[in-house]
Amino acid sequence: MSAVAPLDPPAFARAPQRACHVHKFGGSSLADAAHIARLAALVATDARLRPVVVSAMAGTTNALVALGDAACAGEDWKPGWAALRTRHLETADAFESDTGGALHIALEADLGVLARDLQTLEAHADARDDDATLARIHGCGEQLSSRLAQAALGPEWHRLDAREVLVVHAAEMGAVVDWDASRAKLAAWRLAHGARDVVITGFVARDADGRDTTLGRNGSDYSAAIFANLFDADALTIWTDVDGVLSADPRLVPDAVCLDAMSYAEACELAYFGAKVLHPQTLAPVQSRGVPVRIRNSRNPAAPGTLIAPEAAPAASPVKGLSLVRDVAVLELVGNGLVGVPGMAERLFAALHGAGVSVTMISQGSSEHSICCVVRAEQAQRGHDAIVEAFADAIAEGQAQGVAMTGDLCVLAAVGDGMVGAQGVAARLFDGLAQAHVNIRAIAQGASERNISVAIAQDDATRALRAAHAAFWLSPQTVSVGVIGPGNVGRALLAQLGEVIPALRARAGVDLRLRALASGRRMHLADAALDPATAGTLLDEAAAACDLDAFAAHVRGGHLPHAMIVDCSASDAVAAKYADWLAAGIHVVTPNKHAGSGDWQRYLRIADARAQGASRFLYEATVGAGLPVIVTLRNLLDTGDSLHAIDGMLSGTLAWLFNSYDGRRPFSELVREAQALGYTEPDPRDDLSGLDVARKLVILAREAGRTLSLDDVAIESLVPEALREVPLAVFLERLRELDAPMQARLEAARADGCGLRHIAHLGADGEASVGVRALPADHACMHTRLTDNLVQFTTARYADNPLVVQGPGAGPQVTAAGVFGDVLSIAHALGARTGWRHA
Repeated sequence: MSAVAPLDPPAFARAPQRACHVHKFGGSSLADAAHIARLAALVATDARLRPVVVSAMAGTTNALVALGDAACAGEDWKPGWAALRTRHLETADAFESDTGGALHIALEADLGVLARDLQTLEAHADARDDDATLARIHGCGEQLSSRLAQAALGPEWHRLDAREVLVVHAAEMGAVVDWDASRAKLAAWRLAHGARDVVITGFVARDADGRDTTLGRNGSDYSAAIFANLFDADALTIWTDVDGVLSADPRLVPDAVCLDAMSYAEACELAYFGAKVLHPQTLAPVQSRGVPVRIRNSRNPAAPGTLIAPEAAPAASPVKGLSLVRDVAVLELVGNGLVGVPGMAERLFAALHGAGVSVTMISQGSSEHSICCVVRAEQAQRGHDAIVEAFADAIAEGQAQGVAMTGDLCVLAAVGDGMVGAQGVAARLFDGLAQAHVNIRAIAQGASERNISVAIAQDDATRALRAAHAAFWLSPQTVSVGVIGPGNVGRALLAQLGEVIPALRARAGVDLRLRALASGRRMHLADAALDPATAGTLLDEAAAACDLDAFAAHVRGGHLPHAMIVDCSASDAVAAKYADWLAAGIHVVTPNKHAGSGDWQRYLRIADARAQGASRFLYEATVGAGLPVIVTLRNLLDTGDSLHAIDGMLSGTLAWLFNSYDGRRPFSELVREAQALGYTEPDPRDDLSGLDVARKLVILAREAGRTLSLDDVAIESLVPEALREVPLAVFLERLRELDAPMQARLEAARADGCGLRHIAHLGADGEASVGVRALPADHACMHTRLTDNLVQFTTARYADNPLVVQGPGAGPQVTAAGVFGDVLSIAHALGARTGWRHA
């Protein structure tokens, strides 16, 4: 015997003993000798009667189908047959070292029958029409695996060839069991063998004439359910290679969750719509008797799996799972003459039935102007032609306008008992798809309310599935993120992302995946999420040259539901791309002021693109860094208030200068100190010119509905005209030339009981100015601290006592925090569970 050791009986084997527990093992659970050796521990002694139904070893049925095809085509099938023989005999060596033993002899006999059948197909053309021969070839894998399983389980186990007892006949819906005949044959077999434990071949059966047949691909699950019914079983366990029924295909949705339990109805819906764990016919034989079915992982027997029963306990989400049917097409019959005419639907579906076309989904508006159905893509043309023929008279007379056919579609189905009677389920699904920019072509929902199906473009399939999965909180809201501009603000943002992303995913249900990073010259694109803490090091000389179009296309990758670009640059060229990105469905967040204060026509294009693409463009950090300036203004206006004036200190650098300037130290000395502290731009003239403040004022003015541009703002530069174009070193050397004029202004202000501050002003008549103003001591701007920004809104409601927003307005950390706040605002709008809640 082999050294392959079985597993110890798992904990679940010690459950109370049942009368009969049927186990079914799929091909992945029988992949090799090591897997087969585990069967004994998995079935253990949890029932007095233990029928075990087996599939072929993994990949065997595909190999057998290929052998049959090769033989029918007159091709050489012998190498494939030899490989199959070697695999099974080598597996048998693990359970019987004597090649002349009973196991090896039985396998050789089965393989001999297979070879003779293949020779018959190769030599006799008329034999190729014999379905029984092909069925015997295709079902040989179960004959072989059942012998291996019997040897692994032990000498007390019997083996039942299902063809000896299972009688079926073909029907439109697939193989149908002759229950009376099958029960009688099984009773006779059990009487003759007296078997307590038995290994049964799945997939295979015979018809009433005794001819070999099969139950169709994946029919071993169906076999197991049939034998659970025939044996009057208490339970059926289907062993596979996943932990249970998942909420979605894990290859498309990595965050798919294993479902604890589901009802027969939910399982049937998911199976029909392509859930890989269950065959659509599997549940019918056990559903009539209420036999519970559990899906378990033979490679992880400690996992509890998914229990499928008549009823399932309510779940947190109304939707249990989502599934896709790919490669479908929509056929739509349109015509004014269809309205109110009885029998139109019957006529259409009779035509499809006659053409052998299966309908996956049906949709018709209450106007009855059109009726559409979703069919398999390979059947679409045949269905189209059948409908055209059936309605030829109506089309000729103009009562019907014709039949439209739209291909390259798929059907997304949301399934769950919790949808029944629940309000807002469809809204959540449609909103999730809308947020992911997925267009719906057709919608169907049955009166049971357990299933909502939508037809969508095939290219949108993965993005739609992930968006819908997240919409029902079955997985985090996943956002593909690209960051441009890893300067001071960009680096601070990446650091904040690195600190917060894990907690956001765990607590708020939002998964921000940094997948792209770009500077002015280089970019790095990644399929997997980058670590924000180290991403900045990737923009070295080895990185690709920056291509903003390629950057955006990568971020928008079709497999993720949402996309966002965060522009932390100060580039006008990057801002010029915003309209295209927004129109493509990419959300944009930025502290870059060029879009909001630059060319007016570009500003309008951005607004139009945002509306058409249903994308969000947030730019709170363009004005007050981390302060809620823009949102406050929007709230005032959106609630019906009218703006009279905006006054504010919109530069942290200039705020520090004038908060510090009291005449005891020259103004130039303060400028040098601000530069040393890092408060100014590398060239202090960029701050002293007032242009940056003017940009912020233009952004606020446009937010308030004014058609203001930079040219409309009266900007006072604090840099003497003679020093504006000289080299930086020369400017710094002559900086003291600012002192005398500023000292004179300070003394004049004090003479009037005022102080100096750098102020941006927008009047009710649209007048806009930026410069140094003398303010009375009780003005709000006279009571700021250090680099504080302050914005004062004078409105109809806040006329006598203006509304003031004040706080730190400079520094990469607070600016990055403002940007991050906009990022989270978008995530919240997409459905993330952000906000306060109990710990």
